[in-house]
Amino acid sequence: MRVPELYKRPGWQRFFAGMMFGAIVSWLIFLFTYGTFQEKQVTQLRSQQHHMDSLKEQITLYREDLHKLNEDNKQRLLIQSVDVHLVNREQYKIPEPDTLKFEDQVKEDISEVITKDIESVYKTKELLKRTVENKEYTIREKAYRAKVTELTIYTKLSLEVRISFAE
Repeated sequence: MRVPELYKRPGWQRFFAGMMFGAIVSWLIFLFTYGTFQEKQVTQLRSQQHHMDSLKEQITLYREDLHKLNEDNKQRLLIQSVDVHLVNREQYKIPEPDTLKFEDQVKEDISEVITKDIESVYKTKELLKRTVENKEYTIREKAYRAKVTELTIYTKLSLEVRISFAE
């Protein structure tokens, strides 16, 4: 027995040609849909990557801001400067340069409180007052004693001082 020769019959030739044509068309349709799908996937991945990068930048900025705020809060909780004001200088007719010199002497006496935390300075405020009040200050060859009338403790330590002649 012999296998019939199908390639000589035109019906079978059309059938096989149709199968080949259908395979090629289906392959092209598959490539088109797969390419479209991949293009959408790549676009989505790029947008997600861009979104992730922007979120990472935001996180970095927030961390930097948080670190900066923490540093600022640390600075705020420390005494950063001392301010002394002589209340009754007109009463003793003390000129401005001598007033500044007196205020600088008082600042020098209590300068160790700079860069200390506010809580510890508050606990030792009586010691600060005594430090200023127990010393005699000389202005134009006259001895004066200081009395602290007001003490404000914050990031800036403010003293209002009233002077009187030393006895």
